Amino acid sequence: MQERYNPIAVESASHQNWQARDAYRVVEHATFPDGSAKPKFYACSMLPYPSGKLHMGHVRNYTINDMMTRQLRMRGYNVLMPMGWDAFGMPAENAAIKSKVPPAKWTYDNIAYMKKQMQAMGLAIDWSREMCACDPKYYKWNQWLFLKMLEKGIAYRKTQVVNWDPVDNTVLANEQVIDGRGWRSGALVEKREIPGYYLRITDYADELLEHVQNELPGWPERVRLMQENWIGKSEGVRFAFTHTIKNNDGKLIQDGRLYVFTTRADTIMGVTFCAVAPEHPLATHAAQSRPELAAFIEACKQGGTTEAELATREKEGMPTGLAVTHPITGALVDVWVGNYVLMSYGDGAVMGVPGHDERDFAFAKKYGLPIAQVIAHEGKTYSTDAWQEWYGDKQTGRTMHSGKYDGLSTGDAVNAVARDLAEKNLGEKQTTWRLRDWGISRQRYWGTPIPIIHCPDCGPVPVPEQDLPVVLPDDLIPDGSGNPLTKHEAFLSCSCPRCGKAARRETDTMDTFVDSSWYFMRYTSPGNDQAMIDARNDYWMPMDQYIGGIEHAVLHLLYARFWTRVMRDLGMLKFDEPFTRLLCQGMVLNHIYSRKNAHGGIEYFWPEEVENIYDAKGAITGARRRSDGSAIQYGGIGTMSKSKNNGVDPQSLIDTLGADTARLFVMFASPPEQTLEWSDSGVEGAHRFLRKLWALCHGRQARVAAAHNVQAEAPADEATKALRREIYSLLKQADYDYQRIQYNTVVSTSMKMLNAIESAKLDDSPRATQALAETLGILLRVLYPVVPHITWQLWQDMGYDQAYGDLLDAPWPALDATALIADEIELVLQVNGKLRGALTVAHSASKADIETLAVAHEAVGRFLEGRPVKRTIVVPGKLVNVVG
Repeated sequence: MQERYNPIAVESASHQNWQARDAYRVVEHATFPDGSAKPKFYACSMLPYPSGKLHMGHVRNYTINDMMTRQLRMRGYNVLMPMGWDAFGMPAENAAIKSKVPPAKWTYDNIAYMKKQMQAMGLAIDWSREMCACDPKYYKWNQWLFLKMLEKGIAYRKTQVVNWDPVDNTVLANEQVIDGRGWRSGALVEKREIPGYYLRITDYADELLEHVQNELPGWPERVRLMQENWIGKSEGVRFAFTHTIKNNDGKLIQDGRLYVFTTRADTIMGVTFCAVAPEHPLATHAAQSRPELAAFIEACKQGGTTEAELATREKEGMPTGLAVTHPITGALVDVWVGNYVLMSYGDGAVMGVPGHDERDFAFAKKYGLPIAQVIAHEGKTYSTDAWQEWYGDKQTGRTMHSGKYDGLSTGDAVNAVARDLAEKNLGEKQTTWRLRDWGISRQRYWGTPIPIIHCPDCGPVPVPEQDLPVVLPDDLIPDGSGNPLTKHEAFLSCSCPRCGKAARRETDTMDTFVDSSWYFMRYTSPGNDQAMIDARNDYWMPMDQYIGGIEHAVLHLLYARFWTRVMRDLGMLKFDEPFTRLLCQGMVLNHIYSRKNAHGGIEYFWPEEVENIYDAKGAITGARRRSDGSAIQYGGIGTMSKSKNNGVDPQSLIDTLGADTARLFVMFASPPEQTLEWSDSGVEGAHRFLRKLWALCHGRQARVAAAHNVQAEAPADEATKALRREIYSLLKQADYDYQRIQYNTVVSTSMKMLNAIESAKLDDSPRATQALAETLGILLRVLYPVVPHITWQLWQDMGYDQAYGDLLDAPWPALDATALIADEIELVLQVNGKLRGALTVAHSASKADIETLAVAHEAVGRFLEGRPVKRTIVVPGKLVNVVG
């Protein structure tokens, strides 16, 4: 055993051993030596995008998974920890444009490097199950299931208004539009009508909502709430304002009805205007004779459509000059075009009730529209000067200025209005959803080709199943002028599967969320080229533990839940939910330093380039550049980012201090669910601890190695008992912390174990030697899932492998309850309920023994002052109270 800890040598030796043994290959239905089945456990981290290098967020995520995998394996579980690559998408195309190399080459080069980094981290990954989204053997099954959805009517084609990025020449999801601009290009987003393929996720809205509310106790509450809000179930009334407005052909527009949906039908008598989306037929009709309205509508086509953006966007509108008829009062209601109304939500129109809706209130104030109060709240005075939160409160209040509905509560008023509208055949109660069908068509090259052929005679025709996969050419280099597939004749040209005539392939590719919606099931069935999944999936799924960032809480998880249900309904699965438990790890943060450059832009500096300036309380107030002493602005701490020059390269840390140091720091610095603030001193502290562990083992190597052959019969002395009691007490805490995934306290418990062993005053007796070997063996096993390299090496060097086998499969230490029992215990001593001292008694002392010792204690005599003892109360193991 080397005297000094050399992390590079230690980690190299362990990797060679594990690789040579193929130590992490997992098989289904593994058994114990006696033939009984091991329980399975499937723990999976969200697969990374192969961007080029791992970041510290990756290190943290995968170390959490690795700790879980290793500890459960020692506890006898058959544990699966796979890995793959979310390899399609825009970053590869953008890199290809910049470097003028095909996205495939950029992607596979990055995968090779990142895989090497993962292996350097010592992750217990079964690489025989590796998948890659851009491999035709994988995306063939994206195409296959798409065709099955097409057969079932779950997939369909339609034309819809979409967010169009004119620079990237692609459709953007609402989430990819930020402040009205494309998230990557920064170009003003336009509204366009184009055909595309959609998946009917709305058919599953009820089940998705019901399960997220009631069937996922292992998920964080905040994630469940985010999904619940995204699905967005609303119960209300859909009704129509009538009109006589006709198109140029003399037909009533939308049959003379302007439909709206409201959850507040109790406020229907407060309608003072209606607003329609810029794309609404009434808006289009009105714009034909109003050039200023046409210009306004065109301007509305710029910008995004996220609800967050709509909530903060300046509300703008323009009157159409048209009016519709109120269904209850018969009064005429002016129609406006509003930039905050979406054609894709509901019927593309809203009723304006500025008296009781904050958005409508702001709109009415801006344009001088009437504001009518129709809900009264007892003890509160209404004013149109400024919005008050209680104006929109539907939990209290009663209708007023509402004719026959006056005095009704919200619920009663909604029911009454709904009945009257139904009698007029103008409306009914209805449930609506915020959730919209999933548009999967992307006008991009680097993605799964949609398996459709366009025939001039037959129209869109599905590619026959036997012709799958439709292989994406992997040698194209995008130039930023749209999808290169549209110019690639070898890909485009084909024959119609129905009529045999010349036809063209679909050039849209699938949304990359398709790739990540089922990859975790492909891990269970590697190597099967004949089926998407097989019986092995029944063994591993549902997944026992999923680990990933909170940023994926909605779309990825929602789409994966939907995809699972589609596969279930096709008879491929026997379960509803893919993920039993979910852990969202916190972000890794670091300090941010910047200043404005001469051109007004922001220049960021690496933390090692600056020297902090502190105030009297030790808080950072600013910084100066080390090279020239110039002032630098301190921006606090934020998520590590390449763009802000505040990331830490894991490879550099691994190459200098070792992977175990990186792993130990990211696990110790914070609980897994919370953010982690980077600290160079913390990293150094982690490395010092590992050196201390090595030095302790080196100093006791000979004695521990000898202890494996020692048979000690003599009773242990007090020092030995105390050490065993302390270590087993800490083991009990570590067991608990592993179960609740509080890995930071596992590390702190290990540190306490090391200190206890180091400071124990053991003699040279065989019994003490045995206790040393026993307790150090417990420490190495508790610490092993955190830092597997150094503990594996020490396990070998200290001879534990001869007694327990290789550390990877060594049994998890069992709790010795007898070791926790002290010969003597200390009880709190009270006199008349007040603390007066402590009483030391034998652990085996009876209640009568304790009472006798308590009454004889000098403190009792002193505080009773000669009064007789009336009774003595004993709380076993805690206190004794003498009452006099």
